[in-house]
Amino acid sequence: MDKRELGAFLRSRRERLRPEDVGLPAGPRRRTPGLRREEAAVLAHISTEYYVRLEQGRAPRPSGEVLAGIAGALRLTDAESDHLHVLAGTAPIRTGLHRRDVRPSIVRLLERLPHTAGFVISAVFEVLAWNDLAAALMEDFAGLDEKDRNLARRAFLGPERTPLYGISDAAEFRHHVVMELRSALARYPADPAVTGLVDELLAGSADFARLWARHDVQAAPMLTKTFQHPVVGEVTVDCDTLALTDHDQHLVLYTAPPGSPGSEALALLAVLGTESFTR
Repeated sequence: MDKRELGAFLRSRRERLRPEDVGLPAGPRRRTPGLRREEAAVLAHISTEYYVRLEQGRAPRPSGEVLAGIAGALRLTDAESDHLHVLAGTAPIRTGLHRRDVRPSIVRLLERLPHTAGFVISAVFEVLAWNDLAAALMEDFAGLDEKDRNLARRAFLGPERTPLYGISDAAEFRHHVVMELRSALARYPADPAVTGLVDELLAGSADFARLWARHDVQAAPMLTKTFQHPVVGEVTVDCDTLALTDHDQHLVLYTAPPGSPGSEALALLAVLGTESFTR
């Protein structure tokens, strides 16, 4: 616990706020900027004495619940809340929801990528945006309900006839999904979409339950993948996954070296689109 830095950080966040920012009356002219310490303490549901000691670097380590209350009172962003917990030497308590909105610039990028199947997934493997080649390679996501666009659900509860689009690394992908979902659950323990998905997979898939019980958390990158496509056959691609950290999402790109069989298959799919086959 870095008491001095913690106190300075709290003071700087408190002083940037105005009473009206937190629903308090402005009142008479103030001699110093920001909220008063007693106002911050009331909003955080802690005693004024304890809050003052925190800013002065004289208090013992606060609990996660206390820090969560302070983060809410001072209107901290997720990054600021994380920093607060780092300074206090505690793990953050998260109450937010995972992001499903995709930046328009990323959507435009997907549409302009040549010879590339690309899509964006959320923290829990929901396919949120995609380009035409991704739809042709995998499936027409536009024709699915939102619930059915989740690759984790598809991996463990999908149809046995065409599991995971015939990918060559299905077992590795399932393990990857479990590790990423465990990490997502730690980041969003109060998000019903996250907790509900994990509960659904635990109840519906013995394979998921077995992998979940291992408590693995570090996923290895998947660099190549081979699809068995119902029309063009085998399609081997390179996999690149780019983190969109501000939304906690990932941009997944499938490409193939020029002149390779995979590149020729992608070119054919670009011409055929999604109308010549059904999944």
